[in-house]
Amino acid sequence: MFFGIIIVMYLRNKEHNPPHIHAITQDFDAPFYIETCEIMEGEFPPKAQALVKEFIFKYKKELIDMWETEKYTKLPPLK
Repeated sequence: MFFGIIIVMYLRNKEHNPPHIHAITQDFDAPFYIETCEIMEGEFPPKAQALVKEFIFKYKKELIDMWETEKYTKLPPLK
């Protein structure tokens, strides 16, 4: 969690492809592609969306590893 944004990856048999994470705030929940850092669908506030993209870009390798191995690793938040 960082700046009021919770990042979640569901690891139930890789949920469904393509690899993605969910970004959740009090009012929004949107999936983001790991490969492109772009929102998949839905709405997300622009400033929060920029932070999620920064997080994905910073931890892309780790996120892909988690998706492929289905082994969760807690990542440090953005500061």
